[in-house]
Amino acid sequence: MPRALAIDSEVLKRLRELPKEERAECLLALCEVVESFGRPHVHSGLGVRKLGHRLFECRGTLTLRFLFQIRPDDLFVCFLGSHDEIRALLRRGTYR
Repeated sequence: MPRALAIDSEVLKRLRELPKEERAECLLALCEVVESFGRPHVHSGLGVRKLGHRLFECRGTLTLRFLFQIRPDDLFVCFLGSHDEIRALLRRGTYR
C-alpha cells in the first residue's frame, strides 16, 4: 500500500522555480517513488538509494535529487538539490 507523501515548503518553493519540463519530471518521479517504495525491483529505475537510517535519496531529473525520510505515516521529502548539494548537506547533518 502506498504511503502518503509530505513535502517541505522549501522543496515546494524550489520546485515552483524550475522550468515547466523539469518540474513535471520531478513530480512524476515523486509519484513513482510513492507508488513503488519498498519494492526494490520496481523503484530501481528511480535511483533510490539508502543514505542512512530511514534516509533515502532518489533521482528527480538527471541533475536533481530528492532527499526523503521514512516517517511512521508518510514519506517526507526534505530537500531537493544536486548530488553535490546533497553530499554537503549530509556532511553538515542539517537535513530535517
